[in-house]
Amino acid sequence: MWYVYILRCGDDTLYTGITTDLDRRVYEHNNSPKAAKYTRIRRPLELIYFESCEHKSRASKREYEIKRLSRTEKLFLASSMLNL
Repeated sequence: MWYVYILRCGDDTLYTGITTDLDRRVYEHNNSPKAAKYTRIRRPLELIYFESCEHKSRASKREYEIKRLSRTEKLFLASSMLNL
């Protein structure tokens, strides 16, 4: 299982990525040198959205789709998690 996720960074920007282990990756973004360069300097980070995909190729395609969304659209997508 793969996950596509959105993080809200400490400077209020948004970061989108994919992983097979969501908890580990969020921990790495917040605490490890394994974090993406972008997120290492924008800590702390908060997970605001995720969705699962069966295959890496689908997760990568979905990540690309989300990255093309405007900030407002990404926040709207993230707000949908609150309404579940």
